Amino acid sequence: MDYALYGHPESGHSYKVKLALEVAGIPHDYEVVDISGPHLERPEPFRSLARYGEVPVLVYRQQAYVQSNAILLLLAAQTHRFGGEDTVRLARAQEWLFWEANRLGLSLAHLRFARRFDALSYPEGSLVWFERRYEHDIRRLEQEFSDGRRFILDDAPSIADFSLCGYLYWADQAQVEVPPGVAAWLERISQLPGWGPPDTLLADREAVAHV
Repeated sequence: MDYALYGHPESGHSYKVKLALEVAGIPHDYEVVDISGPHLERPEPFRSLARYGEVPVLVYRQQAYVQSNAILLLLAAQTHRFGGEDTVRLARAQEWLFWEANRLGLSLAHLRFARRFDALSYPEGSLVWFERRYEHDIRRLEQEFSDGRRFILDDAPSIADFSLCGYLYWADQAQVEVPPGVAAWLERISQLPGWGPPDTLLADREAVAHV
């Protein structure tokens, strides 16, 4: 296949890319990478492909691409879909990708990691700060749907939707609330052909096969 994705079942950033590939109907290989150990001990060929030692990594025709939102932009440009239809729509999608990386993708991802895996690794008071930031971020996202549009740019899904939803399907693990407009938008995403929840799309198929 032209595409191969390296990811992990607990990575919302991996989920963004896997979801985009599935909804776009792009055939691809998928391999789960053990990210529990230090970067330098992660397996090959992933270690040589991953510039920053992190998932996801997308390999397209032997060229490796890293960072989830950058990969989404690549897929939009390649397919001319999901924001890649024209320069204006792509620019609007890109704005949301930058917003996500600095806002919701920061606050929610850290809250989820702390409350599911390792709260003790965070300095005192930091989770309160992340909670306040999340509350501001999710209110901002909720406002976007007040005009009745179905997805974040308009009535058609885009890479901005895939990016923004990356950790929101794990909101319960982060112990945060999702307001009704955002919840309805997440439900609309879940109706897209190819959609699956993170634990399904990101599962280690070989491990599942041996259970």
